[in-house]
Amino acid sequence: APGRRGYSGAGAAAEFLHRSIASLVPLLIKCASLCSTSCRLPVPKLEDTITRYLNAQKPLLNDDQFRKTEELAHAFEKGIGRELHEQLVAQDNQNKHTSYITGPWFDMYLKAREPILLNFNPFMSFNPDPKSEYNDQLVRATNMTVSAIRFMKTFRAGYLEPEVFHLNPEKSDTEIFKKIIRFVPSSISWFGAYMVNAYPLDMSQYFRLFNSTRLPKLNKDELYTDEKAKHLLVLRNGNFYVFDVLDRDGNMLKPSEIQAHLKYILSDNSPAPAFPLGYLTSENRDTWALLRKNLLENGNEEALQKVDSAIFCLSLDDFPIKDLVHLSHTMLHGDAANRWYDKSFTLIITKDGTAGINFEHSWGDGVAVLRFQNEVFKDSTTSPAISPQSQPASVDSSRAVQKLDFKLNDALKAGITKAKQKFDATIESLSLNMIQFQEGGKELLKQKKVSPDAVAQLAFQMAFLRQYDQTVATYESCSTAAFKHGRTETIRPASVHTKKCSEAFVKGLSKHSTEELQSLIVECSKYHGRLTKEAAMGQGFDRHLFSLRYLASSQGLPLPQFYQDQAYARLNHNIISTSTLVSPAVQLGGFGPVVSDGFGVGYQVQDDWIGCNVSSYPARNGKEFLQCIYKSLEDIFNVLKGKKIGS
Repeated sequence: APGRRGYSGAGAAAEFLHRSIASLVPLLIKCASLCSTSCRLPVPKLEDTITRYLNAQKPLLNDDQFRKTEELAHAFEKGIGRELHEQLVAQDNQNKHTSYITGPWFDMYLKAREPILLNFNPFMSFNPDPKSEYNDQLVRATNMTVSAIRFMKTFRAGYLEPEVFHLNPEKSDTEIFKKIIRFVPSSISWFGAYMVNAYPLDMSQYFRLFNSTRLPKLNKDELYTDEKAKHLLVLRNGNFYVFDVLDRDGNMLKPSEIQAHLKYILSDNSPAPAFPLGYLTSENRDTWALLRKNLLENGNEEALQKVDSAIFCLSLDDFPIKDLVHLSHTMLHGDAANRWYDKSFTLIITKDGTAGINFEHSWGDGVAVLRFQNEVFKDSTTSPAISPQSQPASVDSSRAVQKLDFKLNDALKAGITKAKQKFDATIESLSLNMIQFQEGGKELLKQKKVSPDAVAQLAFQMAFLRQYDQTVATYESCSTAAFKHGRTETIRPASVHTKKCSEAFVKGLSKHSTEELQSLIVECSKYHGRLTKEAAMGQGFDRHLFSLRYLASSQGLPLPQFYQDQAYARLNHNIISTSTLVSPAVQLGGFGPVVSDGFGVGYQVQDDWIGCNVSSYPARNGKEFLQCIYKSLEDIFNVLKGKKIGS
């Protein structure tokens, strides 16, 4: 029940989500810190990378194009590629504290000059609180803020249970296993975990969740973290407010005080600023870097420092959510006046208590944000700090809450006006559409012994072929957090198998029996399973080739012919960019298209339904693409059920 934990100094347990069992296993303290060399991200063999690269190119090229690409690939493998690969391996051996992708990947993000809005920042929205009366904006904002601070304190105190991927949760994700492993010597505890298929994941990104922001700088941005700061940043109606949520000893304010301060902000009648600063974070990064320099020189250093160092950003929107499309627009971009896209994450809560997270992507990946989201949802719904009946504390919020004022000269006002015009034009051109396929999901697919993810990806291939009569470069993100400082690897779902299967369904139904179509689906599933396993184990080809190119560039070498191949450029022009997640905390997720003529596909395969959230610009018709996905899923499920389908 709310308030059952004490929030006084004596009730220190109230400050934490949990205290894990001996930090859950000296987990594996050896392997949770992922210090053993066996937990380092491997550099794949060059010949394997070339083979996988050519396999991914095969469905996208005609015979002549493929022959040319094959020649360039093998020449690269025997020549400059081999030299670069050997240098990369030597460099990796000298840097055992990290992974070979870390430096190049941070550079890729931080040197990108496009706006981070839509191009990089994704969103994940929370499910509503199961107790409907708790979905009040003030109640939910207070409870989620308290849970977020408790997560931060639990993590910083070393009490947060390690993130573990359980291949066989029945055996390893149990209290008995956690207790037994406590008594195993730490030198071999990691072996005990591996024996039951429990793999500790890298948690090195987590510290950037809090007190962090991406600072715009000319040519290359910087990540900034100030763990000493004790305040929260709250945005409402384009106005910026800050107040301390930790006291000088690092103890959390009472929830009733946090509630009082948030209530004060929600009842502030200050007009929206004529020139809302948030728009600047949606700008081209060099443009924003110059405007930020102007802001600093114009006497705004202290105010910007408050923004940058805040524990996180809480955006309170003054409207309710109409439907799921409106929800997606609100969480993916919203009104830039009430956002600060540079913060490591922004917790957004609308008038009706709908909540979501928009996060900056350079510092980390979905794995870290999802863990945070899961813990905050669970804690705020099962152990809420306040109830709808709770009264705010009798404190003077007008003294505790500081409204930030920014001094703007004409150049800054002009910069904000221009940023707003660009923002409005970009959002105007963005389409978001979604479907829920209700005729089956994970359960039925597992009964039929096919991979749910493979079926979703096959449906995307089939849909694009149906709509555009083409097979195009497709990207699926896969976490490599099983390795020290792992980030992501690419799964390439478009294969000769998906192409053959899609053509059979879209163009050649009359030539194939139901059994033949079933076996084509099974073939796609097996191949996709292999690609997924390779990617998760650091055996994809994209990051390896990216790192070799980065190495050549950093040494001032001319770009190898291999990278000048049009086929290489086309493969990296990801027209279908996809990402999936399933969590009890998340209602839906999404992101912008990564190219102007592409689709951004966020999807979830649930037990008995499949959801897709598609973003697109005018070059593509997202609504029609979703209709084609629906038709493809319908056909695949009917075939798996043994039904004959028509064209």
